Amino acid sequence: MEFSINRKEILKGLQRVQGIVERRTAMPILANVLLEAKKGQLVLTATDHEVGLRGSYPAQVTKEGAVTLPAKNLYEIVRELQEEEVVFKKKENLWIHIVCGKAEFNIVGLSADDYPAIPNYKDKKFYEIAPEILQEMIHKTLFSASSDETRYHLNGVFFEKPKKSSNQIRMVATDGHRLSLINKEIAFSKELSFNRGIIIPKKGLNELNRILEEGEGNYQIGFDSNNVIIKKEKVVLFIRLIDGEYPDYEQVIPSDNKKKIVVNRENFLNCLKRISLLSSERSKAIKLTAQEGLLTISTSNPELGEAKEEIEIEYEGTTPIEAGFNAKYFMDILHAMSSEKVLLELNDKLSPGIMKALDDNDYVCVVMPVRI
Repeated sequence: MEFSINRKEILKGLQRVQGIVERRTAMPILANVLLEAKKGQLVLTATDHEVGLRGSYPAQVTKEGAVTLPAKNLYEIVRELQEEEVVFKKKENLWIHIVCGKAEFNIVGLSADDYPAIPNYKDKKFYEIAPEILQEMIHKTLFSASSDETRYHLNGVFFEKPKKSSNQIRMVATDGHRLSLINKEIAFSKELSFNRGIIIPKKGLNELNRILEEGEGNYQIGFDSNNVIIKKEKVVLFIRLIDGEYPDYEQVIPSDNKKKIVVNRENFLNCLKRISLLSSERSKAIKLTAQEGLLTISTSNPELGEAKEEIEIEYEGTTPIEAGFNAKYFMDILHAMSSEKVLLELNDKLSPGIMKALDDNDYVCVVMPVRI
């Protein structure tokens, strides 16, 4: 194997795979990136068996071949090189000689034959999707997904077609303490024939988000029984789906919360940031007390002290109400929103609260109460 490539091109490819390769693994080859030189291009592939990324980059190939190299070390080497052209040449015993200007490196690789195969996607049906829509849906749900590995079916975001709409896609995430749900109209939803929804893992969505952040490009999405596949021109991301039954999340969304609070989003967020400074580090518990025209946010911590602040609201309720919540959960929701005003729906101190943007029912968040 021998080829030369523009330093910026290979650096871009190596940057993309850094979040996928496993640093500490029982399989050393998963810490490597697969390099395949063929037909005027270098193909870089990385996988951890759950998420995989393959990208093609223009190269001058003198001799075709393949090898795997340590992804982190190779990225750090290429990042520090100064000249535009980088030359790779395979030597005996899988040693790779790298030359860039007057700099030379010899690093040890592993056989490409031992690298895990990625799913075949050539015959899959793909649908065009606007990156900004997908990015918004991830941004507004992913923070609610669980990090508890014993509840693996909650370690991702549920992706489905709502039962009552043929032209929408829904994404839902919950960790048992909070829930985020968003619906979006997407043209290809009518062509999808999901018997049930799919669960996309957090790591895969984080990697997808990085690709979406690159901006302009033609994005396509496809599905099979085990994977969701996203293509952006010559880059393909494979995300292995979580095998499990997602809980009946609709049961935890209250439908009869009678006490409604309309509040300025930014004022509410900044107030929560201040008051939560004295809340318990573990529970972040704060108390909301709502009455006509006024919301009082307070916390009491025996180790640190007390804090209280009042903000103006529009309140629809016949009697005052107080309830306790985790301030961080509210702040995560408010950070995800961009509307000027938000609607907080409550019923009593033992019932979940609902938060959504005013006059927008397509994004709904539920937060379970805490004892105060």
